[in-house]
Amino acid sequence: MSPNEFTSQLRDGVSRFKNRLERDGWLRRGRDAWNWVREPLATIAVVLVSTTALAQPFYVPSGSMEPTIAIGDEIVAAKYAYGYGRYAPPFGSAKFMKDRMLAASPKVGDVVVFHPESDPGHAWVKRVIGLPGDHVQMLAGRLIINGQMLPLKRDGSGKVEDGDGLYRDVPRFVETMPDGKQHAIFKWETNGPLDNTVVLVVPQGRMFLMGDDRDNSYDSRVPAAEGGIGFVPMANLVGRAEFVLGSVDFLNAQTLLNWPGEFRIARLFKGVN
Repeated sequence: MSPNEFTSQLRDGVSRFKNRLERDGWLRRGRDAWNWVREPLATIAVVLVSTTALAQPFYVPSGSMEPTIAIGDEIVAAKYAYGYGRYAPPFGSAKFMKDRMLAASPKVGDVVVFHPESDPGHAWVKRVIGLPGDHVQMLAGRLIINGQMLPLKRDGSGKVEDGDGLYRDVPRFVETMPDGKQHAIFKWETNGPLDNTVVLVVPQGRMFLMGDDRDNSYDSRVPAAEGGIGFVPMANLVGRAEFVLGSVDFLNAQTLLNWPGEFRIARLFKGVN
């Protein structure tokens, strides 16, 4: 049999098989099934790509970043800001990735989402205070970066929500970063357990992070072995916190039916500074 005859017979066989499938209704059912799953699959693909490459929302259950971020806020983190590492996928982690692709360093003062080594299964949010080589110290409740004590200005008082849903008034201050950018913090006292530290030098490839509620944040001032997070690897970055997508005071909503009444409209789309 010549190659041309073989090709012709093969083509005829495929045509007969296709006609039989068509006659028995299999092709129609296959097309119907594909049309039924195509849009959901496309939606899932778009969600996975966008939450991996662009941005992802994260729910905040604690108050360590008050007054910047409240308990019950859902913040959106921009993943493209610092590149893509092992925690870029929206579910789980890509443990095979040792380095970040398109890596960029955060700036001192950025509010970042990350996975601490002490709790790799959960995303945390803190403010960047020190980068590799920086010297960081707390002295009598004041933050010192590379020998410079950061300016602190009293800004009245603010309400801190405790884990039981109760609010209390605490002193509020405006802190000025070395580059001149300002953000609000809560400072309850000046001689607490985290208000005086030795000079801490940030190792290469790591960050020093702190919460804005300075007396209610176990952060880089506390080693991971003692319940803090220590120096956090750059590789564990997820993204930069950009804005609040929504916020519910769930601690004071006894049931799901009460949640609409505890929705904080004033925090809707509020930028994270």
